[in-house]
Order: sequence, then structure tokens, then C-alpha cells
Amino acid sequence: MATADRQRWLDLNRRGMEAAFGSFVRSAGGEAIEVEGVFAGVNPAIPERSVFNSVVYSDPEALAAERERIAAAFAEHGCAWTVWVPAGDTGTARMLEGAGHRLDGEPRAMGMRLDGFAEPELGGIDWTDEGAFETACSLNDGAYGYAPGTWRRGTGRDPQGLITYIARIDGEPAATVAAHDAGGDCAIWNVATAPAARGRGLSTALMRRALADAARRGCETSTLQATKLGRPVYERVGYEDFGALQMWEFRPAELAGDAHPGPAA
Repeated sequence: MATADRQRWLDLNRRGMEAAFGSFVRSAGGEAIEVEGVFAGVNPAIPERSVFNSVVYSDPEALAAERERIAAAFAEHGCAWTVWVPAGDTGTARMLEGAGHRLDGEPRAMGMRLDGFAEPELGGIDWTDEGAFETACSLNDGAYGYAPGTWRRGTGRDPQGLITYIARIDGEPAATVAAHDAGGDCAIWNVATAPAARGRGLSTALMRRALADAARRGCETSTLQATKLGRPVYERVGYEDFGALQMWEFRPAELAGDAHPGPAA
């Protein structure tokens, strides 16, 4: 694959993350720090979860120049925070490691084109695209082992631009997927299935529905960040892997015992 093509997909991933993290942090009452080439979402509502206090960037030099100011903003609220670093940017990784960050995870940047995306057959699945966001938050808490209410603190009550899909079994919420458009790219978020409902393809079906809807809205691509377990599932939908996104976390000493291996996306 050409380097320029890979970089384009990494840029799409970054823009989707910036848009969604910005929506989450504003909904939760936090602060979005935006300078040329750098975005940081400071979310005091959930200081213990670094994924909800994320930094993404397009300019490594701008990040290096702004790191101390960004660090001070997180420190003011006692937040753990993470910087998402493309695996090829070894200079930024070294800079962060020297500043006390540690490598916390390496989800994959994934993407796919939506032209010609087939209309899905959902069969007898009971689903809605007008799902209550609170229900989706509860499904994510249960799927990833978070205490009830954690996801809602991280995303706020009404993140703008997020389209939430819910699948039900016997009337009970069983799976969820969310979509967030960012400049012609549909970023997929909050994919979760209740433990008792796993193995039925519910999240995959909802994702196919979300992607078909995104194509109708005019989105040309879709991106997401996949855990190791999620990657093969997304590949079956049609996503390609464009490399690792390293999560370089800084965790204050007072939160050292409160780490959680939750999802990257």
C-alpha cells in the first residue's frame, strides 16, 4: 500500500476521533483545547478514564510545543489522559515516554470505502435507529466491565451528531452501535453487545445498517479504531487495517490503582 494512501486513512481516523471526542467532552461539560494541529479533550467528569481524556494531533511539532500546557490542563482536574500516536511516529512516542507517559494499548486504525455498500438484510432482528442514548451507555458499561454510569459520565447526556442504533431481544436492549459523521467520513463508536446476547451477530448487523445509512447521507468512507478482538469482526464487514494507533497514557500517582483495560473505541 502506498504511504500516501495509508496516511490519508490515518488522517480520516484522526479527524473522526477529534470530532467525536469533541462532541463527548462538550456534552459532558468539559473543555476542548484546540490549537493548529492538536486537539485535547479535558473531561473532569471522568478523571480516572484516560480514553475519555484523549489527545489527537496532525502536527508532532505542535504537540511537543503544547504538551506542557495540555498537561497542566489535565493536572488541574486530576485527570489521567492519553495521546493517540500513529505507530510510525517514533519521535513523538519517545518524547511522551520521556515525559512520563506509558504505552497503554495499540488499537488498529481501520477504514473502508462506502461506495456500492450493499443494503443489509437484518432478517428478524428487532432494531431501532432512534435508540435512547442512556440505554447505549448502559450496554457499553455492561459489555466492558465498567461501573454503571461510567460511560454516561464519559460521553455526557447528549453528544451532538451521534446516531445511536439499538438491537433488542424479547424487548430487552442487547446490542448497540453509534455513528458520527465527520466531513464525509462515518466514524463508528460505542460498539457493544450484552454478554448474554453475544454470538448472534447483532452488533455486526447494526453496523451494516449504520454504514448503509451513512452512504445514503453522502458519506464516502467509514473509520474506526479496533481492539485486537474487534479487528477480525470489522474485517468481515469490509474494513481494512491501516496500522496501529499507540495509546500513550499519563496517569497521576493518585489514580495509579484505578486503571482499567476498557475498550479503545
